[in-house]
Amino acid sequence: MDLDRNGLLSLYKTMTTIRHFEERGIPETGQRGMSASVHSSAGQEAVPTGMCANLSNEDYIGSTHRGHGHCIAKGVDPKLMMAELFGRATGPNKGKGGSMHISDMSKGMLGTNGVVGASIPLAVGAALTSKVKKSGRVAVAFFGDGASSQGVLHESMNLASIWKLPVIFLCENNGYAMSTPSEYGVSTTHVSDRAQGYDMPGMLVDGMDVFAVYDAGAQAVARARAGEGPTLIEAQTYRYYGHTVFDNPLTYRSQSEEDHWRARDPLVQFRNTVVAQGDITVSELDQLDAEAEVLMEEAVKFADESPLPEPVELYDDVYVNYPKDMMKRGVNMSV
Repeated sequence: MDLDRNGLLSLYKTMTTIRHFEERGIPETGQRGMSASVHSSAGQEAVPTGMCANLSNEDYIGSTHRGHGHCIAKGVDPKLMMAELFGRATGPNKGKGGSMHISDMSKGMLGTNGVVGASIPLAVGAALTSKVKKSGRVAVAFFGDGASSQGVLHESMNLASIWKLPVIFLCENNGYAMSTPSEYGVSTTHVSDRAQGYDMPGMLVDGMDVFAVYDAGAQAVARARAGEGPTLIEAQTYRYYGHTVFDNPLTYRSQSEEDHWRARDPLVQFRNTVVAQGDITVSELDQLDAEAEVLMEEAVKFADESPLPEPVELYDDVYVNYPKDMMKRGVNMSV
């Protein structure tokens, strides 16, 4: 780990911002009668934070339906994200995407995605573009244990290995695909065991420890940038809440299990580690918590004061007018 003092503070700032966004934004969305298909990533903050701390603004990530943390870790503005959740025109996708369709190409954020596993080939495509153009950019495909058995993942890993693409497959194994336990739906002991079949390294890390994720991510990014191909990382983590707001997780998991994982909270673990080492003070971390709380207040206010999309925009951004766009670029459509 090569993080300096500012790097440590940045990790905690990202994690506490994600936690506050999830704890504040999701209830606010429900109170405004917006879509209930919002998936909290509270508890999983260490995974996107540790991974994305190794990426530049030009690198790419492909996300999931549980992707708010990925967005924030990649630098998407929480105020604009809140506006998107509220269906407002100031959102990154003009209020027409919602929680599961947040993208920001200026940050390399290819989008959250409501289809399980669907962003994996997007990240692979971005990695292929990087290799062909020799841009040096890396792509990360986030997915869950539920997507680990989808055919699109295995096709993507196979292709990425054949072409040695600069892509990292990062499985956030939170133990459940909706309500299906990972051990019931995954044939191997660990998802990372499957890397061997595609001739790539497989790494199993503690997804509640941001330092462990950061170190694994650093190795995988270095390998990708050196032209050595893809890596599969499995981060064992836990979502504190149900699949969605309507899901009571205690119908399929125990209170003792929840207590076990909450006792390993990534923010608390970080605090205990850095404070004990004398690198950071409790008051500094408390200040970052307070700033995140203020940011959420500002985000809610910004979203509430933002306009709804105009009805005339209903058909905008749905289809590309290929002939028109190609003619602008001088392409002969008569061929």
